[in-house]
Amino acid sequence: MLYPKQFRERSRKMGSQRESATGKSGLQAATRRFPKRGSQIEALFERDENFRGLCDDLAAAEQALWATEHLPENNRMTRRLEYEELVAELADEINRVLDRANVLPMSRSPKH
Repeated sequence: MLYPKQFRERSRKMGSQRESATGKSGLQAATRRFPKRGSQIEALFERDENFRGLCDDLAAAEQALWATEHLPENNRMTRRLEYEELVAELADEINRVLDRANVLPMSRSPKH
């Protein structure tokens, strides 16, 4: 089983192949998963490379999940469960990043 960090590391090793396979699909995957947060996702996607990577990983994991339908029957269910878990973990991580990005730090007034 590949967990989000391992999945991202493996995906980054794929370099430009990964970039061409994902790109805007990462933005679309995150927006599809969290439609009410679309504008927040777009803004963060534009300015945060790590967030962009998470979204791209989500798109790649969803694609891999879809591709399990074409695996031999003896491997299909195991791989499907693994990718379903990975998609859920990536979605949770994206949601946490969005929640943190939505919190503005409070500055303290200088004490006199």
